[in-house]
Amino acid sequence: MSDTALTETHLPNREPVARGKVRDIYDAEDKLIIVATDRISAFDWINPVGIPDKGKLLTQMSLFWFDQMRDLVKIHLVSADLADFPADFQAAPEQFDGRSMLVYKCEMFAVEFVIRGYLAGSGWREYKEKGTVCGLPLPAGLVESSKLEKPLFTPATKATDGHDINISPERAGEIIGKEWAASAAAAAENVYLRARDIAESKSIILCDTKFEFGTRDGELMLADEILTPDSSRFWPADQYEPGKPQPSYDKQFVRDWLETTGWDKNSPPPPLPDDIVAKTREKYVEAYRKLTGRTDF
Repeated sequence: MSDTALTETHLPNREPVARGKVRDIYDAEDKLIIVATDRISAFDWINPVGIPDKGKLLTQMSLFWFDQMRDLVKIHLVSADLADFPADFQAAPEQFDGRSMLVYKCEMFAVEFVIRGYLAGSGWREYKEKGTVCGLPLPAGLVESSKLEKPLFTPATKATDGHDINISPERAGEIIGKEWAASAAAAAENVYLRARDIAESKSIILCDTKFEFGTRDGELMLADEILTPDSSRFWPADQYEPGKPQPSYDKQFVRDWLETTGWDKNSPPPPLPDDIVAKTREKYVEAYRKLTGRTDF
């Protein structure tokens, strides 16, 4: 276990081309290097305190899932072995080892491919009001956390402030083209169904998840991270009770604590206390161990 969180990466003669909420991205000619830091965000704000090992846990979980999906869809991963990276990355293993992926550059779609297997979050809020999720009608009488008869493809786009905006499948087709939207939606559902079955075998429910796709040389490619607690809702199966919110393997401890602080969500958030950092890390570690069967964290 790392005692301190790595919240930002630095190289003497190379700047990242982007710093996201969690990832630092570097250019590597025809490839990219995606580094998952230990930053954590909630309510679209990055906290000044990170979660030790979070970036490594996310990366190793993504690598586990990529291996499970190689026969279903092409993936953007080239290597996660630091020996295959440029020399300046190899010279700083304390920053990059275990948390970095060398990936192909893709033309990314401006749509996120969300697959919902259960009724939760914004989907539940819309269903209560209209009986639909992203405009798609659902049967009457469902309750919060109900399992859906068939997983739903409910795409989303990103606004400039970082909030996901739900859109219809038809709108996704208008944005990126009907054929690409249909191909990516089918791939997303296939990946979700396999992941759901794998998770179920380990007593975990995969409620929903989001994928990012792009193209390279005219072929569809699954990109970014996949099936981590940052991009998915994982629930412990032995505690599942429809009709209410479910306990989850994610950053709920962070959200819950922030809600108690009086923070206005419009200014930088207060730093997380040590006990919330520790509890959040424990949830990520628990999900990692249960899903991968590994105990190296």
